[in-house]
Amino acid sequence: MNHRHPFLIIETGEPAPELRRHGPFAHWIRVAAGLPRDEAVVCRVLEGQGLPDREGFAGAIISGSGAMVTERLDWSERSAHWLRDAAHAGLPLFGICYGHQLIAHALGGEVDWNPFGREIGTVRIERCARTGADVLFDGLPDAFCVHATHMQSVVRLPEGAVRLARSEKDACHAFRWGTSAWGVQFHPEFSTAIMRGYIDARREKLHNEGIDRATVQRTVTAAPLARRLLRRFVRHARATTP
Repeated sequence: MNHRHPFLIIETGEPAPELRRHGPFAHWIRVAAGLPRDEAVVCRVLEGQGLPDREGFAGAIISGSGAMVTERLDWSERSAHWLRDAAHAGLPLFGICYGHQLIAHALGGEVDWNPFGREIGTVRIERCARTGADVLFDGLPDAFCVHATHMQSVVRLPEGAVRLARSEKDACHAFRWGTSAWGVQFHPEFSTAIMRGYIDARREKLHNEGIDRATVQRTVTAAPLARRLLRRFVRHARATTP
């Protein structure tokens, strides 16, 4: 019998219609994180589900979303309050894209429109100088590829947070707050097929923004180190759970 504490997956959105045949975000995250079904509990906050008591969870992973943190939607603000309390209590947190921004917002940082516009496709991120002691980033290359699709960014980190990675279009692609809360702007749960699907799903918007879809598609490549970060988080949270 499995007595390990489960992880809470907080779903703040759902895939683009063209990609829903692959399942919901929680499924993508669970598979990428290497979690068995019985070690993941899903809370769909975007549908109004209330977040459970944090006791009994090894950690929480917060998904991406088509919503914007700056909209200050009711479910989003309630989730931010829960995340602030959880972070201060030391619950391991891992925010992805919207989740990354929501953790930053919850802890007093600032989220706004990315001044460089949309970032989409497989992008190169660079580790920042202070990542050597970080348990997730330690030992990774100075630069590596990740999958991304977003228009808003963390433009000001919460007090006490450490910037971990940047890209050409985003000065904060990853951060850590304290010893157990991380945010990553990229999508470690995306496969190359999912990334290509998102580029196709945004074809009209890309055209209107003067972005050549074919060129972006040609940049798509595997991003295994992003997934490794997510699995490192799971291992770290397991190791620090009483």
